[in-house]
Amino acid sequence: MHEDEPVDELEGTMDEPGLTGIDRQHLESIPPIKRVEAVLFLSRETLSSRKLGQLAGLEDGTQARTLVRELNRRYDRESRAFSIQSIAGGFQLRTRPQFDPWISRLGNRAETVRLSAPAMETLAVVAYRQPVLKAEIEAIRGVACGELLRQLLDRGMVRIAGRSPELGHPYLYGTTRKFQEEFGLSSLEALPRAKQLRGTGLPSPVPPNKNSTPDSDTYPLDETGPSHQNQGPSFNP
Repeated sequence: MHEDEPVDELEGTMDEPGLTGIDRQHLESIPPIKRVEAVLFLSRETLSSRKLGQLAGLEDGTQARTLVRELNRRYDRESRAFSIQSIAGGFQLRTRPQFDPWISRLGNRAETVRLSAPAMETLAVVAYRQPVLKAEIEAIRGVACGELLRQLLDRGMVRIAGRSPELGHPYLYGTTRKFQEEFGLSSLEALPRAKQLRGTGLPSPVPPNKNSTPDSDTYPLDETGPSHQNQGPSFNP
């Protein structure tokens, strides 16, 4: 595969016309497991099993999942510094967390969204109670959260998940795929203590102080700190 080959031309398996211009015979001579490894190595985002199968010229997503498991067995057996992780319903090749101190010295880590403590608290409520109303978030936290929700929406961590059937049909909020990617979650069920806290276990709602000011006035969100795609922030509500 040539480096300058556009991604769009890799859509579909090798039996489809999408590979026009590529040396088909040479590509077919490369073992499928190596093609999967090469695609994951170069990908900057998570890939679903179907997408991974298309890009690597496999039969289907099932074969892609099988080869991912085999690659991870090899990485574990050889004590490699990286593994293929299940993130947001897809796969991504990431370095193992214990190597972060050395990787951080490179100074070229991709920026990630960094959140203040109040923003993290708001995000945690959304994550565990979604779909959730703004009024419910404010009742749990005891302060106004409108500005924080707006900032979380702007940063792609929270989305509008619909409208409530209640009077006025207020917005319902939920988390996004980016949220799962940032925190290295394969799904929402991978949240810490998900079964215990999804809808239960959070503080009892209390009426928000109408005279209080939004947390974001005191704790602005900061996106300037270094990070990289191989190591997301920890999510500990």
